[in-house]
Amino acid sequence: MVDELAELAGQDPLDYRIKLMSESPRHRAVLEQVAKQGGWGSTLPEGHGRGLAINDWFPLEEAVTVVAQMVEVSVSKRGKLKVHRVDCVIDCGFVVNPDSVKAQIEGSIIMGMSAALFEQITLEDGRVAQSNFDDYRIARMRDTPEINVSIVKSDSAPTGSGEPGTSPIVPAITNAIFAATGKRIRRLPIGRQKLV
Repeated sequence: MVDELAELAGQDPLDYRIKLMSESPRHRAVLEQVAKQGGWGSTLPEGHGRGLAINDWFPLEEAVTVVAQMVEVSVSKRGKLKVHRVDCVIDCGFVVNPDSVKAQIEGSIIMGMSAALFEQITLEDGRVAQSNFDDYRIARMRDTPEINVSIVKSDSAPTGSGEPGTSPIVPAITNAIFAATGKRIRRLPIGRQKLV
């Protein structure tokens, strides 16, 4: 939705978000860092696009986890979607074990990406058609993009890093698809839709 508002305003999606965050320095810092890390604004090959998303979790008074993601995708002339790269910046307060946070965020990204691209439960004659992972499509190793996770150094209260990486991947992917094709995605899973 924010990207659509930015488009209507004739503004770059990153600039538009930053203007909205004048009173949210942590959010702004995370968003600016992910844009720098992922090369927002640099030239991409034809058929490629980038998308951004940001969210926060665990609002416990001042303790909150902020996550921003930037995704690069390509859509071939035949409509085949490939997620090439995901850059993620997380501010979850004081971090005791950075490797654990990175692993949780990487897993969250793949889980959210899997839901966005493939996962679907269907009904046939009033019953769920899928019975196990042999007929329920999930992301596999071949679907996994390059993932770069950065953790903001902080002395604030520690929050969490399990779920926060799952949600922003969906709008980041759909925003990247729009940047590559000019088509807005309105339903999931994306992998079952015609993109060109």
